[in-house]
Amino acid sequence: MVILLERKNRNQNWTIPNLLSVLRILVIGPFAYFFLNDQLLWAVAMLAFSGLSDLFDGLIARKFNQVTELGKMLDPVADKLTQATIAVCLAVKHPILIPILLVFVFKELGMLVGGCILLKKKKRPCAAKWYGKAATFSFYISAVVIVVMEGVFHLYTTTTVVISYVLLGITAVFMIYAMVRYFQIFLQLLHSTDPKDNLDMNREIKAKKGDPKP
Repeated sequence: MVILLERKNRNQNWTIPNLLSVLRILVIGPFAYFFLNDQLLWAVAMLAFSGLSDLFDGLIARKFNQVTELGKMLDPVADKLTQATIAVCLAVKHPILIPILLVFVFKELGMLVGGCILLKKKKRPCAAKWYGKAATFSFYISAVVIVVMEGVFHLYTTTTVVISYVLLGITAVFMIYAMVRYFQIFLQLLHSTDPKDNLDMNREIKAKKGDPKP
């Protein structure tokens, strides 16, 4: 009976959203290889899969009640690793993207430092919000369009340059807005006295195992 319960507790993390997050991490290497070796159609395919899985994993988790603590960690890790790889690869091939790379680095470093501070203060980091997802989605769309225009069709007209800058501007706005909103949530959590914002890992583990002891 104990073995069955332990197996059930382990298996509850093997949800579709968590598997999608793992797959998103696994396609990072192939994307970088294909992109840097000018196999752009395969690179775009990897990027499209990553973007769609990122869009749907949260929706599936909430709709089918498959939200797990592991998923809350995997999703942002997959996002950050994917975005960092894409941003660096794109900046190497397309210097026009260097400004958005700098915005991205500043945003992610700020969120990483904020998350570490919350964990040190035993506060529960917030889950991903719609504006964070919107910034990520905008990033993917901008990257795909610029790569297709410049890398696949080799278009370097005034119109394509304007489109590239407009897309980068929209992405930067989304990223900055998300950064500001997350910073506001960070301050609220840091000074919160609500018990639900406190993070007790031992209690979380016991709750997952169904242990009634405090």
